[in-house]
Amino acid sequence: MLKDLLEAKKCFKLVCGAGNEDVQEVEKLVTIYSLAGCNFFDLCAKPEIVDAAKRGLERAGIKEDRYICVSVGIDGDPHITKAVIDQQRCVKCGKCRQICPHDAIIELDKYKVKKERCIGCMQCAKKCPKQAIEMVSQLQDYDEVLPAIIEKGIDCIEFHAISTDEKDVMDKWLQINDYFDGMLCISIDRSELGDRKLKERVRKMLGIRKPYTTIIQADGIAMSGSNDEFGTTLQAVATAQLFQNAQMSAYIMMSGGTNTKSIELATMCNVHPHCLAVGSYARKIVKEFLMADDLFTNSEKMNQAVNIAKTLVDVITKE
Repeated sequence: MLKDLLEAKKCFKLVCGAGNEDVQEVEKLVTIYSLAGCNFFDLCAKPEIVDAAKRGLERAGIKEDRYICVSVGIDGDPHITKAVIDQQRCVKCGKCRQICPHDAIIELDKYKVKKERCIGCMQCAKKCPKQAIEMVSQLQDYDEVLPAIIEKGIDCIEFHAISTDEKDVMDKWLQINDYFDGMLCISIDRSELGDRKLKERVRKMLGIRKPYTTIIQADGIAMSGSNDEFGTTLQAVATAQLFQNAQMSAYIMMSGGTNTKSIELATMCNVHPHCLAVGSYARKIVKEFLMADDLFTNSEKMNQAVNIAKTLVDVITKE
């Protein structure tokens, strides 16, 4: 069971991307990382994406000890934003396309964003010299989203509670709890709240839950883990340390800028998370294989991809 993995601190979660609506890529990611030993998968909250992940598990021939989580967001959460290019301001300099880590920007007669591939990392908007790119929230109606997702058969729902609106956070948290009685995850970082208010919010959210039926995803800097360096994962360790020291009745998962250095740095700081979640870095190291049309029919390519992914997964599952 997922709970057993968390308690054993042998849990590795692959973050396919809360905004990643690319069905083929998700199927490939889940196949590769499941074969590499990953046991927990975080997905965009769309039925077709859950179906794609389950096909990936079937391709890997794995029927047990693999768990699926879907992520839902809130207004203000970067994970549910999409880039939109203002064509009046765009000068087609190409900087956005060059920097996009997910190849979500394409050039036709003008630059366009492939919505299904945009994960809301904001790198293009930050790089644009003409401020021609806006990040727009894709708000979700939980009454529509959750029943269809839960019906597919999932093991966890992750709520991105990155907002300054306390009432909206609590209302949506209560709504999720009404729909789903399994494991829940609170994804939260220090970008909007100070440490004291951050802990107060999480304690309030845990107050309606039974002990150890919730994961606190301690985020460093969301979608920032493109480099395998200690500095990249520093904030994730610091946020995990904050919650570990608070001694809450919940599991702690490190995320946001995580990489192969995360557990090593955490151990140096006497931080011991129950799970490591890796997104940007995990996707980056197998990117060339995700682009291969023949991945599922070329065993050599698949084996290469799995071996690369395994070097990351082993960092925590072999500890």
